[in-house]
Amino acid sequence: MDSGGSTDMTLAFELEALKALADPNAVFNNARQWTEYVGVVSEKPTYVVTNFTRKHRVRQDFFSGPRGVEESLENISQQFDTDRHVFVGVDEEDEAVADATDWEFLHVEDAAEAAGWTLATGEAADEAPEEQARDDWP
Repeated sequence: MDSGGSTDMTLAFELEALKALADPNAVFNNARQWTEYVGVVSEKPTYVVTNFTRKHRVRQDFFSGPRGVEESLENISQQFDTDRHVFVGVDEEDEAVADATDWEFLHVEDAAEAAGWTLATGEAADEAPEEQARDDWP
């Protein structure tokens, strides 16, 4: 992804956008080369985000915690003072939240194409709910 040579950017992924990528850990490692901060926001409970990021060895600089996406983006932009704040999402609802919080919006497919990230296949995405259920096993 071309960031114009500046790494002064905060990049937030909606959890569903991160799930749409074949290798979330590789995406975060790549993004760290051209961003200052990278993390995950979601309307889902904190444990769902934590389970996913642990399973995929994603080291995030921030996450939404018990807040919703809109409140999280507002708090993140105040806490992480960078020139750009970019939100990677999956649908029009995500785009509306980005607009409401003054974040730039990128659809996950456009971000993946620009950065050279691989999208997950349909089969891998279909398996995600089963994998979440297994994460809760002792």
